[in-house]
This record gives sequence, structure tokens and C-alpha cells, in this order.
Amino acid sequence: MLERIEIECFLTLAEELHFGRTAERLGVTTGRVSQVIRKLERRIGSPLFERNSRTVRITPVGRRLADDLTPLVDGMAEALRRASDAGRGVTGELRVAFLGEWTAPALLKAVGLFRERHPECRVVVREARLADSRASLLDGSVDVLIASYPFDGMACGAPLLVEGRVLAVPAGHPLAGEESVSLEVLADHPVVQYPAVTSAAFKRDRTPDRTPSGRPVPKGPAGASFSEMLTLVALGLGVLPVGEHSRRYYPRPDIAYVPLRDAPPIRRGPVWREGNTTARVREFVRAVADVAGVAGVADAARA
Repeated sequence: MLERIEIECFLTLAEELHFGRTAERLGVTTGRVSQVIRKLERRIGSPLFERNSRTVRITPVGRRLADDLTPLVDGMAEALRRASDAGRGVTGELRVAFLGEWTAPALLKAVGLFRERHPECRVVVREARLADSRASLLDGSVDVLIASYPFDGMACGAPLLVEGRVLAVPAGHPLAGEESVSLEVLADHPVVQYPAVTSAAFKRDRTPDRTPSGRPVPKGPAGASFSEMLTLVALGLGVLPVGEHSRRYYPRPDIAYVPLRDAPPIRRGPVWREGNTTARVREFVRAVADVAGVAGVADAARA
């Protein structure tokens, strides 16, 4: 029988084809991933991946194993979820965390609706830190996180909040007086970066390497928190694309927020670990979708 860590490492690496991203998704070290894959290859007697210093490719044997294992693993997880739901119902405790103060008002509406529907389930709400948001989902200390999309390696529900994007610049910056600017201006100014723990897809969305026309975007210093990133902007060390709600929740005399006229909206909503899709999680995600629909946010997200 295969061990759980072997199955998780193998299927995740088959999807990512990158040891670093696999380790990040599973919350382990790259060395542990390599060790598990080597052990599995010894048991099977054939290489599952071809790797060198730059690329990782799955072998035909590895692809066949992934194709055979995936439906079995999905079926086992679904069977366990159904048994758990039938035995417990929507009771117990649901742990919800949120990233960013601007998500709190919409989150409270979803929590209120969930409690109304399921009074026997206790809901615990707390604020998450950017540095440990992913880890809290992986270790099970948080069931659902309200955060911005994209969120690599996690299931996502309907957006609870949709907002436009603005560019944070120092108050005395030449762009501060503009009615709006294009994403192309990112090529002309260093862009403050998110911390290293932030997922690659999120960074590409918020602080892209290139403008829409392909011009390279210079990288500024990284901050450890959102407030610290805004302070780096205020110090004149770079600019930063953010959501328009930052104007309300982070008003600062040393920062101006200029609309980005050609940027897609930011969507924020529930994310959770696929393997933790319990009845509580499903019902809370449904409450989020219902609240978003009442507020008209779901329609805006599809527009």
C-alpha cells in the first residue's frame, strides 16, 4: 500500500512539475519531496520523473500512475466526506480567517447568514497574517480563509467582494495628480514587492514582471506586511497596485491612490483546502455566495 505522503507528493509534483511549488503546497521542504519521490521510484522500480537543474518532466510510467491514482484518491476523499457529513451534520466548530480589514464587513454578513441557517455550529473568526495564511489552511488551524484570488493550490468559492485597482504612489509623486493611469506606467517606476511567502500566481497578478505591452517592470524592495509595503511607497522606494478599498481602510497623508483604468478587478472570497471540504465548509461557501448575490457582487464578477 502507498503511504499518504507518497500519494500527495507524487500527484502534486505530477501537477506542478516543480519541486519548490510542490513543497510549498504541501507545507514541507523540497528535500522531503525529493526523498519521498526517490523512495516511491525504488518501490516501483522505474523513474516517475525526469529532472535536471532546470526542468522536471513526468515519464510515461509516471503519467500512467497519475491517471490511475487520481480518480481513486478523489473517490476515497468523497466517500470520507459523505460519511463524515452523514454522521455529524453541520455542527461542531467552523474556523474562518480573513486577510485585510476591507473584507470584514462582507464576511460578517456571510457569518450571520451561516449562523442563522446552522445555529448548532459555532463560528470562530480571526484575522490572518499574510505570512502564515497558507500554512494555517494546510495545518488545519483554519477551515476557510477570506482572501484575494488567485490563491495557488486551494479551492475557491464565489467572490464576496469585487473592487477596482488603484496605484499607490507617494503624495508628492508626479502621478499623484492624475485622474487615472495605465498599467504601462509600471515600467517607469520600481514596484514594491510582496513577501517571499506569497504565492507565485498572486505576485504575477498584483505585481507583474511585465506590462500588458511586454515592457519589463523594475522591482522595488519587498515588505513583510501590507502596512509595511505602503510605508515603502511613502518613502519613495516604489509604487504599488492595490485594491480601491485601500483608500478607505488605509488613508494616509503621505500616499495618493490613483485609479488604474485598464486593470481587471480584484476578487476576494473564500479559499480552503480541497481535502477539507466538509459539510461546514460547503455550507459556509454557500452562505458567501448567497450574500454576494444579494449584494450584486456575483453579477459584477461575471461581467
